[in-house]
Amino acid sequence: MKRIFPASFYNPITLAGSAIASISFGLIVFLTVLEALAKNPKPYLGILTFVVLPAILIIGLLLIAFGIMREHRREKLGKPHGLNLPTIDLNNPRHRTALTFFVFGTILLIGFSAFGSFKAYEYTDSDEFCGETCHKVMSPEFTAYQFSPHARVGCAQCHIGPGAGWFVRSKLSGAYQVYATLFNKYPRPIPTPIENLRPARETCEQCHWPKNFFSEKQHVLSYYLSDEQNTKWTLNLLMKTGGGNIEAGPTSGIHWHMNIAHEVTYAAIDSGREVIPWIQSKKPDGSVTVFRNKEIDVSEEQLRNAERRKMDCIDCHNRPTHIYHHPAQSVNTALSLGWIDPKLPSAKSICVKALEFPYSTKESAMDSIKLVIEDFYKTNYPEVASSKKETIEQAIKQVQTIFSRNYFPEMQVSWKRFPNHIGHMYTEGCFRCHDGKHVSDDGRVLSRDCNTCHTILAQQYENDSLHLSLSGVEYRHPVDIGDAWKEMNCSECHKEQ
Repeated sequence: MKRIFPASFYNPITLAGSAIASISFGLIVFLTVLEALAKNPKPYLGILTFVVLPAILIIGLLLIAFGIMREHRREKLGKPHGLNLPTIDLNNPRHRTALTFFVFGTILLIGFSAFGSFKAYEYTDSDEFCGETCHKVMSPEFTAYQFSPHARVGCAQCHIGPGAGWFVRSKLSGAYQVYATLFNKYPRPIPTPIENLRPARETCEQCHWPKNFFSEKQHVLSYYLSDEQNTKWTLNLLMKTGGGNIEAGPTSGIHWHMNIAHEVTYAAIDSGREVIPWIQSKKPDGSVTVFRNKEIDVSEEQLRNAERRKMDCIDCHNRPTHIYHHPAQSVNTALSLGWIDPKLPSAKSICVKALEFPYSTKESAMDSIKLVIEDFYKTNYPEVASSKKETIEQAIKQVQTIFSRNYFPEMQVSWKRFPNHIGHMYTEGCFRCHDGKHVSDDGRVLSRDCNTCHTILAQQYENDSLHLSLSGVEYRHPVDIGDAWKEMNCSECHKEQ
């Protein structure tokens, strides 16, 4: 048989390298076409196509070169070429049988290997792998994720996204985390990876299209006071969602910030982006206004060295999935749904107290919550403890459920370590910028007026008359504190409740 390549090519090392390189190249072509045709390409497909397989291809090419160089060296030394291929005679029944078994066995092996490799790749792309198998230290995040608005969005779709670039970047940035996990050196709690997040335009905005955010939305909130009667009060808000564009709707409202026609840049001097002394607003005509908070003690050098960040979704929606709810908020929801009986005296107060006790483990918390609530009613309301035993048990189970989803003592995780910037009741949120203290050089102030983002359509306290007006009613604080609520942020009091 006539040989196509030089004799030095025909040696076991070079032929093995050729097989590796050829298979790798074929797979690269196949997977590249597959990714191009896929509607939602998987992030792990990109790393396999553009990182792993090219590395194997290079190894095959190096083996080819090494085999040829080795043969040339053997030839100079007078040694025969190292390839002695076996002779296959298809007229020989034993040869024919052996070749048949070898071919079909190879095909089956390749098929099973391909299937197994794909299933392994598919599993590494799963939420279970991210949340349970490899990243057990991420148990708080995985638990919160399962009960979040994005529970059906895969972890990798937000944290990595399509393509190989951000996959490699995320894994390189997490290399130390692997070491820290193996040797139990990871921080507790695991800090939010603010610096390593992919821009929201490449993840969030693939589903949420800011150009079509417009109009307004009604939002009804139910609260319960921490008094014996669990006094209920309700706020009916018209949220000014805003945003959008001239063709679709008004460009004012909350999503005005979303850089559709305006560009907002800010500088924060803390890692959590909660202390913001400098804000810049750029209009479509190119005019720029800078707002500074004179009450924040920061030098010009600190401002120059601070990161200047263009505002996007994550600056407000900073807990889109891994949400740890404030205890008062969670108990309010349970009371409004009847999961905790509002007629149980002081239910709001004792349930929040049971949640906020500094437990050391989740197991001890489950036992202690039961004891705290039972002892409270036995001591203060013995008749209620006897007549409403099942109701109290139901409340205990609900509080235990709230704790299991929002508190993780072993990892030191709770709402206190991970504030949610949506709203302003329990954290600074909107008031990080809209605090009435950020002033421009020409005297303009970033307003903290409630009506900037929402209008109170109605407000009602239990056993009180309904205050209703489509043009908006003036807010009444449930407890008489005078005008203090106009001067201070809500979170200054409510984050401790």
